[in-house]
Amino acid sequence: MRWLKRGKIFDPREHALPLGGKQFAQSPQALVLTDRVRIYFSTRAIDPANGKYLSHIAFVDMDRNLDKILRVSDHEVIALGELGCFDEHGIFPMNVVPMHDHILAYTCGWNRRVSVSVDTAIGLAVSHDGGETYQRAGSGPVLAASLHEPCLVGDGFVKIIDGCFHMWYIFGTGWKRYQTGSPPDRTYKIGHAISTNGISWVKEEARQIIPDKLGKDESQALPTVVLIGSRHHMFFCYRESFDFRQNRARGYRIGHAWSDDLIDWTRDDDMLALAGTPGEWDSDMQCYPHAFECDGRIHLIYNGNAFGREGFGLATLEP
Repeated sequence: MRWLKRGKIFDPREHALPLGGKQFAQSPQALVLTDRVRIYFSTRAIDPANGKYLSHIAFVDMDRNLDKILRVSDHEVIALGELGCFDEHGIFPMNVVPMHDHILAYTCGWNRRVSVSVDTAIGLAVSHDGGETYQRAGSGPVLAASLHEPCLVGDGFVKIIDGCFHMWYIFGTGWKRYQTGSPPDRTYKIGHAISTNGISWVKEEARQIIPDKLGKDESQALPTVVLIGSRHHMFFCYRESFDFRQNRARGYRIGHAWSDDLIDWTRDDDMLALAGTPGEWDSDMQCYPHAFECDGRIHLIYNGNAFGREGFGLATLEP
């Protein structure tokens, strides 16, 4: 694959974001509309009760060539969960699926824990106003931890193929304290589930569908699947499970796999060939990719350094 890197296209620091968001535009997810492309992302605001982060969903509307910003949301897109719910402290990310007269949104809600920092699950919300706002289908998740997937179910990407709902998501294999005195870090892998209605899901329980490149302590996140020609291609990000926040050699980079049957996936990161640009916004890290088609072209939006603190950029697949 040959990708034309088009640089950073959105910087949250240059815009007024709703709900007090001041930094981060993490995990961009595209909704192609008739006259524009709406890109949802997760921003962060400070919880006045304790000074910790809360993750909120916002969006930016761009022209269909992704050259011009048309509008940035100025309202709450979806409220956070109620006290004690799985999405009480944030939503990150939110994947959208257009239907006939409404839009489904699969949210990754997170909540703080005591012995470890966080747990996650996947929720469902619906929009009846063209994607301006979303309302929960219920207070609980549609996909969560289970017998062999004990924690950190999230990052759901949903695609309808031949009338069947497919979800690629991540599941945690566990937490581990890698160094004495350090907080525990988690490891997660990519899994797959199917549904007939988008609500009730059947997992391929604990089947890791993408092989590790870095060893068993590789963490894989945010899968996205797009059809290129007759073959399904998955893009995701991966990193070491510890010492990844400041050590660029162990941080996130974008991986790639392909499948002809949606069951068996062949990993081929070299086919992607999308590296950071030295000295630029993605020089140290490339993460949280999302692939989509618009007007016959395949685009990849993704975050760069510091997990998207300074926004997201774009690459377009060349013919």
